[in-house]
Amino acid sequence: MVKAKELLQDAVGETLLLLANEAIARAVLEAGVRLVALYPGTPSSEIGNSLTQMAPHMENFYFEFSANEKVAIEVAGAAAVAGVRSMMVCKGPGLNVAADPFLSLAYVGVRGGMVIVVADDPSMWSSQNENDSRYYALMANMPMLEPADPAEAKAMVLAAYDLSEELELPVLLRTTTRVNHTRAPVPLGPIARPPEHVVFKKEPLRFVPIPAVARKQHPALLRQIERAREVSEATPLNFVTGEGEFGVVTSGVSYNYVREAIEALSISAAVLKLGMTHPVPEDMIARFLEAHPTVLVVEELEPVLETHLRRLAQLHSIDVRIVGKEQGVLPRTFEFNTRIVMRAMTGVLGVESPIDWDAAEERARSVRDLPPRPPLLCPGCPHRATYYAIRAATRGKAIYPSDIGCYTLSIAPPLETADILFDMGSSITTACGIARVTGQDVVATIGDSTFFASGLPGLANAVYNRHPICLVVLDNRTTAMTGHQPHPGTGLTGMQESVPPLRIEDVCRGLGVEYVRTVDPFQPLSEVVAEVRQLVQWVRDNRAPGVLVSRAPCALLTAAERRSTGVFPEPYYVDVDLCNGCRRCLNRFSCPAMYLNQETGQAAIDPALCNYCGSCVHVCPQGAIKQGGV
Repeated sequence: MVKAKELLQDAVGETLLLLANEAIARAVLEAGVRLVALYPGTPSSEIGNSLTQMAPHMENFYFEFSANEKVAIEVAGAAAVAGVRSMMVCKGPGLNVAADPFLSLAYVGVRGGMVIVVADDPSMWSSQNENDSRYYALMANMPMLEPADPAEAKAMVLAAYDLSEELELPVLLRTTTRVNHTRAPVPLGPIARPPEHVVFKKEPLRFVPIPAVARKQHPALLRQIERAREVSEATPLNFVTGEGEFGVVTSGVSYNYVREAIEALSISAAVLKLGMTHPVPEDMIARFLEAHPTVLVVEELEPVLETHLRRLAQLHSIDVRIVGKEQGVLPRTFEFNTRIVMRAMTGVLGVESPIDWDAAEERARSVRDLPPRPPLLCPGCPHRATYYAIRAATRGKAIYPSDIGCYTLSIAPPLETADILFDMGSSITTACGIARVTGQDVVATIGDSTFFASGLPGLANAVYNRHPICLVVLDNRTTAMTGHQPHPGTGLTGMQESVPPLRIEDVCRGLGVEYVRTVDPFQPLSEVVAEVRQLVQWVRDNRAPGVLVSRAPCALLTAAERRSTGVFPEPYYVDVDLCNGCRRCLNRFSCPAMYLNQETGQAAIDPALCNYCGSCVHVCPQGAIKQGGV
């Protein structure tokens, strides 16, 4: 990741090799943004990671890791209503969390520019669904821009603020994983200074959307989106490149695949590249359709642009062949690549490809597959010890609602403690529903960051309705899966300020939970198992929710601290004289640092992977795992 000092430099014209996420962070500086609020989520994580390092060195600027996306959009939206430029950032599913205020914000609008960056994740590299956030732009009647590379990402942020202030509406900037994590040269522009003094001007008949106000605001919003349509017709963000009877309409990262495919096939084609995808430039598209008898629409996920083209062709009585996802020429799921686009083009045009697809697929089948490497909890992860204890205490017979985070990896054998998952915070609420209708023991797990983000309403519901659920909060002192961002329980803010952390135990007691206990997952596992059993028994006896907080730092944080101090514990090893090859450590605990010595049939520990947690010591029935000199 590029260091903050590089992103902060006042060097107009200099070029940096940036991720699109880093380019967006730099754009915040150049746009004179006063406030940014976000909840971290891959593929958008590096935006916040960059800004939190930059924030202490920026004038009149505030940055926060909000408790969740709904909070973030409300904080940023209020700042924009007050008259300054603001930004909210989230991943695709995060916009679902923020949907309620998002739709209201479109009605009331803003005074200062506001950009909402939403990072969609085709192929679901780090998400539970392939959210296509373009539908939110359609539903909210909110303008949307889509960059194809890091340089466009920065430029479009600046354009989005100008558009937002012209229309007095928030503007969506939609990225996708392949754009967010692409690195390319990005030229630096001049830095703008945000205003120091801001005064909120009261205008309740605009910004308090009671029904009488909302009824007036909706027609006003439709008038503004018509103005945005005029902008879309004239903006240089929408342009045509190339020429030929064959036409292609595309947007975002797909534009890069289209260009590469045209070059590889050596064909003539005109490409309409849409940088502003809502509202679409209808007249521009109609002219393009009239000029090209065959038009291929290349877009990832849903056929949003394709639907627009078919609508416009019908409205303008244009005789054109439009092909894309509806005919199965292009897939509706997962990311595209140049090969997928090439195959679509050769099929549509009926031309030969320079690639023999059958031979290519045959070669691919002939290549020996790499050994499968499923995602695993890290060596020394405190969650592994906790899940081992949960499964041992309940003998695998309980129901285990899980949540969004590293700990979802407990779905894999041998832990197998993830039975149901909807979204962030759902472990608690799904536990409530299951416990009520089945009468089975239910042990839900949730991470510390997720607990603060969306677990509190579910826990309040469990207390209020006396749902008999066991909740284990896995507190590893950070937001681990998305890049170790702080949260309300860590004692550090996005501005890098130390503050008193919120204690999960105190929050649970404040919500009315009667049974709250804390355990260190790295204490002898028999003691952790006993704590889980006691929790389950208390919930059975009292028919009310109980909470166990399992607290130990993320293994990566621990490893980083050891590297910085140079102080390392004594290594763990397997005493070959005591190991009888029962494989219990491998089959039931399954730490990635442990493996089977094929020559001896005994367990062994890889010292390069071991993170010194010592949990495996308590798993071995022979006492063969020891610490110290080999």
